[in-house]
Amino acid sequence: MPVPIPRQRAIPAAESGQAQAASPGGTSMEEAPCKEETVENTAHTNLTLLLIEDDPGGSVIVPELLDSAGKPIRVRTARNLTEAERLLTDDVHCILLDLALPAPGRTADGDELAVLKHVLELAPRHAVLALTASGDAERGAQAVRVGAQDYLFRDELDGRLLSRAIRYAVERKRSDTAERRLAEGRMRAQENRRLERGLLPTPLLEGSSLRFAARYRPGRSRALLGGDFYDVVRTADGTVHAMIGDVCGHGPDEAALGVELRIAWRALTLAGLCGDQLLGTLQQVLEHERPDDEIFATLCTVDISPDGRRAGLCLAGHPSPLVARPGRPAQLLPYDNNGPALGLLPGARWPRMQVELGAEWSLMLYTDGLIEGRVGEGRERLGQDGMVEMLRRQLSEGLRGEALLRAAVHEVRDLNGGELTDDVAVLLLDRGVGAAGGG
Repeated sequence: MPVPIPRQRAIPAAESGQAQAASPGGTSMEEAPCKEETVENTAHTNLTLLLIEDDPGGSVIVPELLDSAGKPIRVRTARNLTEAERLLTDDVHCILLDLALPAPGRTADGDELAVLKHVLELAPRHAVLALTASGDAERGAQAVRVGAQDYLFRDELDGRLLSRAIRYAVERKRSDTAERRLAEGRMRAQENRRLERGLLPTPLLEGSSLRFAARYRPGRSRALLGGDFYDVVRTADGTVHAMIGDVCGHGPDEAALGVELRIAWRALTLAGLCGDQLLGTLQQVLEHERPDDEIFATLCTVDISPDGRRAGLCLAGHPSPLVARPGRPAQLLPYDNNGPALGLLPGARWPRMQVELGAEWSLMLYTDGLIEGRVGEGRERLGQDGMVEMLRRQLSEGLRGEALLRAAVHEVRDLNGGELTDDVAVLLLDRGVGAAGGG
């Protein structure tokens, strides 16, 4: 594992035995750039070279090295790795290392590149040039394979060659760093997409006549995941089970817990559990998996009978679903028997309410992110009443399915005056709806 380099004050040239001073008007050592600039932004900064060899007095390094803009390249010298570590401050851009130096603690292992490996661990962000004897090209090539940017022959060096090699090494290190970060970013994006697929599942509705639609927006900036979760499955007896939940908080821990609860809900539902027994088991999962005892989750579960006309509803501290039927205004389902959120009360109970849906209906489940956005610049929030009025109007305009959910989420965002701070999840189940009621 690379050893982090403690941030040190810049070392003036006089302290290192350096003969050459910084050019007038150049960046002083006390004004050294940060580590990120060391590799990534050298266009307007004098380059600094750290030479590590045991006989700097006999070095073939010429006293005058120039960068591409004609500015002097400052040179520091270190006789050993201990001294090099002291001189390796933030303004060093490149290291020129004599491969003949002994590595500390590795005198008998026979590793010809031990000193290079030690320096790479010591300075993972810096460009490194390996210095070797003429005719030892194989050792130089091995040094590049281990991690050096290039290698040079000691007895073939001149100022022009070394200046060009330093500039090349710094730019190659910058390019390698950018490429590595790009690869890491792509890997993180792939991981996020895999996690997102777990959070936003494909509904298991094969054999059902119900239509399904969903929308999801995480509250965290640039996030793909949030603490909201949902799922829909059809069991072997023809019952369609739907669920939506919300883990308090908006971070990655909450998102991970939401995924665990969703997977647990699906497994328990397919195993035949429902109602109070199902929610009690989910509470045990949450209590075991949550990172903090104060974490809780709200949940709404609905099980729709095989004929589609009735449903059982359980609420655990969660907003009640909205139902829309032809010829009748959209309204919230009863929520008088709303039980506590999961994780709040040990041994809690969650009553299951029987609800008549009818022949044609649309049923919308949502998280509180949809109703807690502000309306205008004041403190007023949309609330459930405002959401019901908004959806009645949108239904009367003929919006259905995906279009209805998209319009609802966009309007809530616009009313809030920008992005919502909370996660938003909405799912919609439709049965034979041609013109679900507005009114």
